Amino acid sequence: MKKRWKLALLACAMLTVAACSNGGGNGGGNGGGKSGGGESKVGVAIYKFDDTFMTGVRNAMTSAAEDKINLDIVDSQNAQTTQNEKVDLFISKKYKAMIINPVDRTAAGVIIDKAKKANSPVVFLNREPLAEDMNKWDKVYYVGAKAEESGTISGQLLVDYWKANPSADKNGDGKVQYVMLQGEPGHQDAELRTKFSVQAIQDAGIEVEALAVDTAMWDRVKGQEKMQAFLAQFGDKIEAVLANNDDMALGAIEALKAAGYFTGGKYIPVIGVDATAPAIQALQDNTLLGTVLNDAKNQGAAAVAIAAALAKGETPTKNNTGFDISDGKYVWISYKKITKDNIAEAQ
Repeated sequence: MKKRWKLALLACAMLTVAACSNGGGNGGGNGGGKSGGGESKVGVAIYKFDDTFMTGVRNAMTSAAEDKINLDIVDSQNAQTTQNEKVDLFISKKYKAMIINPVDRTAAGVIIDKAKKANSPVVFLNREPLAEDMNKWDKVYYVGAKAEESGTISGQLLVDYWKANPSADKNGDGKVQYVMLQGEPGHQDAELRTKFSVQAIQDAGIEVEALAVDTAMWDRVKGQEKMQAFLAQFGDKIEAVLANNDDMALGAIEALKAAGYFTGGKYIPVIGVDATAPAIQALQDNTLLGTVLNDAKNQGAAAVAIAAALAKGETPTKNNTGFDISDGKYVWISYKKITKDNIAEAQ
């Protein structure tokens, strides 16, 4: 009898250990990760893990979640169908809330319909859904930054340089001859950063001429390839490079280096957006003129704070999240101009 009792006790102990080891899962593989503490579990779907900026946001979420909520972070691999499957998985696991960085912002309505049916509150991150989708349900929130603001600051960075350096006008015609590297077609950030960067230059009284505008899909390698093509076509006629993000700007810099720029006084101002760590290094190396701080730390922290409140059944407010909420649904994180003079603010 005593032997049977000991065996039963051992079996119970083993089951307990197994249960503890399996808590949370990994979202079905795909390089997913778990973080945080507490009982509330929140599913997080990132549009793709190898995006430099979103890696910073992901790390910020992991840090912010400690002792608050348990995050199950998965990679949507830049495929909306994959992301929809991840949402289905979160719902099937009865997670208390979801944080979604959409692959396609226009597909948010489908995710909201699924979330509403399952009563699983959702926080969209960094890619803003359409207004009509945001209004489908009162448990839908958005955390991000206003893309037009980053575009305006990008243009102002070039204006500051142009006015301080008359030699930047290589042909003396009073116009900025520029090339533009855009994010993916139809993406709100790409469209607004492009539009408002050029508008800021014009608002400063400087004429512009677009030599080339093309998409490099937020990608560093594609940015390098496009810049090589621009140089082959226009050469020294190019007076500035505007890029919708830092990765594309850094790709452009590699192409410019290969063409002999940044040595012997040969220079073209290159401007990016995001203030990623590699971009900060490029500022220190005097190859990147400026960038715009897209605050990954606070975007990640705000998304976690909103999701944590929702997971508890609370309505998110400034008091329980620490962030201002506009129109009952939006948390806007401000951008900031970054040059070599104020690198510390980005770091």
